Amino acid sequence: MSTREIDEEHGALFAQQEQLPKLPVPDLESTLQKYVESLKPVLSESEYKHSAHVVAEFGRSAQAQELQRRLKARAAEPGRASWLEEWWNDLSYMGYRDPVIPFVSYHYSYNDDPRCTRATQRAAKLISGAIAFRARVVDGSLEPDSTRTSALCSHSYNYMFNACRIPAEPSDKFRTVAYHGNETIVVVRNSRFFEFSFVRNNVVLSAAEIEQTLEQIVQTADGADAVAVGVLTTDHRDTWTRNRRMLLDAGNASVLQAIEAAAFVVCIEPDMPQTREELSHVIWHASGRNRWFDKPCQFVVTDSARAGFCGEHSMIDGTPTLRLADFAVAHSLALPDGPVPRGFNPAFNELRFQTPPTVVRAVAQAQSRFDANVAAQHVCVLNFPAFGKDKIKKLGCSPDAFVQMVIQLASTRHHGRARPTYEASMTRSFLHGRTETCRSVSSDSVAWCTSMDDPSADTGRRIKLLRTALATHSRLTREAVNGHGVDRHLLGLRMLVAPTEPMPAIFTDPAYTYSSHWFVSTSQMSSEHLCSYGWSAVTPRGYGIAYNIRENSLIIHVACVRNEHGLNSDRFAQCLETAAHDIASLIDVKKVSEY
Repeated sequence: MSTREIDEEHGALFAQQEQLPKLPVPDLESTLQKYVESLKPVLSESEYKHSAHVVAEFGRSAQAQELQRRLKARAAEPGRASWLEEWWNDLSYMGYRDPVIPFVSYHYSYNDDPRCTRATQRAAKLISGAIAFRARVVDGSLEPDSTRTSALCSHSYNYMFNACRIPAEPSDKFRTVAYHGNETIVVVRNSRFFEFSFVRNNVVLSAAEIEQTLEQIVQTADGADAVAVGVLTTDHRDTWTRNRRMLLDAGNASVLQAIEAAAFVVCIEPDMPQTREELSHVIWHASGRNRWFDKPCQFVVTDSARAGFCGEHSMIDGTPTLRLADFAVAHSLALPDGPVPRGFNPAFNELRFQTPPTVVRAVAQAQSRFDANVAAQHVCVLNFPAFGKDKIKKLGCSPDAFVQMVIQLASTRHHGRARPTYEASMTRSFLHGRTETCRSVSSDSVAWCTSMDDPSADTGRRIKLLRTALATHSRLTREAVNGHGVDRHLLGLRMLVAPTEPMPAIFTDPAYTYSSHWFVSTSQMSSEHLCSYGWSAVTPRGYGIAYNIRENSLIIHVACVRNEHGLNSDRFAQCLETAAHDIASLIDVKKVSEY
């Protein structure tokens, strides 16, 4: 569903693509060994012995060798960028049928800009920054993301602007349109949709001109209510598929085309959030009425001039959109307030949906389901100024490994035992790479967590165990980043079992399901421009932990679902705070690296 060909990739942004290696197929024996090691700290002794036997039997089987052969053959197919890409995108995103909000989408909450007191002022400056970033993507002049040693894959930038997820059964599609000729932005206010072009006479509008356009849009939008058609994008994907077809049948093809083809969406919400948690809820979803959640990029600004970003996750992960967010914020902070040129007349069009009774009923039903889904989301945002990147490094620790140990100690105390924990590890050093799982719970992390509440363990022993746990976690992360994790390889083997073949016992063993049931799902996105970022838990029995390691503070966003399992983000956040204080007291004695 594209009028923009990927082979149009050009410029510095895509210059390294042909040099990038493909995602490797790890050694089977190595993966099975790592898998068994990951089971030991989360299973009972008897469960572990059983599962270790099952894994060993699988490793010796002819079927395992055949599945590995098939996976290597798939990876070597001419023209295939990644053996994982198609499976992963479908299983985790396009074929996933629960609502994208709150179960897939993520959000960034920006620091306040004290110079901006009006929503339209803040929005206009952010839009100006996003337009400038888009221009660099379009002409390819944006330098590719990189590590200290190599460039990262830029493929996902193709799905950032002028793109949209499209509901379909049994799996959704993704649509991209030509950049040129679609220099438009969709603004949503009071459930009404408006479109304006940010280019006039081949010149990009200034921030002042954009602000004046937004002011007139807000004034128009607030003059009358409309049926909140945008809330249909919050529904179960099969339901939304049917409702989108109903919208088309009602004569809304041109409106849908305009929204889906726009560069991005700007949502101006009437809310006035005060707390970190209130801001997170507003940026993430608000009332659901002023959004189009299938767009990969939605900038959100409140009437109190607070702002953020909501991202649809299916084809683009957080690092490219964080770069966009940081660029837009930095650009907006550098912009002076300028006068609107004389004679400027704002031009925009309202995108009016035809809403017969069938559409009105569908909207009301979607609103009810959305309200129930988001009401169950419990969020706590912890700001911990005692630790930031600078202090953690001075203590001789990897900042990410340090925070993961804080999470492990908090989780162990909260759950009463170690629970399977996921950390997203980026694999964009490979062509079309996205993520791999780092299984954060290790025997070493469990040994250290146990020592922290063992009165017989002295400070020296605890620090030595912490040092070992940190080193182990850093090793596990490196392996995942280098394409040698456990979960994606096992997924590839499982996907290649033919329908007529028996499913290997390793995949029917309860430990396989349990060890990948992420009671704690974690991810890091670090930026000085964010006051928080977050997303939902990935299971009704677990927590979603998003953390931002700033130079002089640590911000952790904790989310869970209020349900029969008795989860509570406030309690988990308290465990995190206590754990961080305990580690602070421990390692203030001496640098971890000196033990």
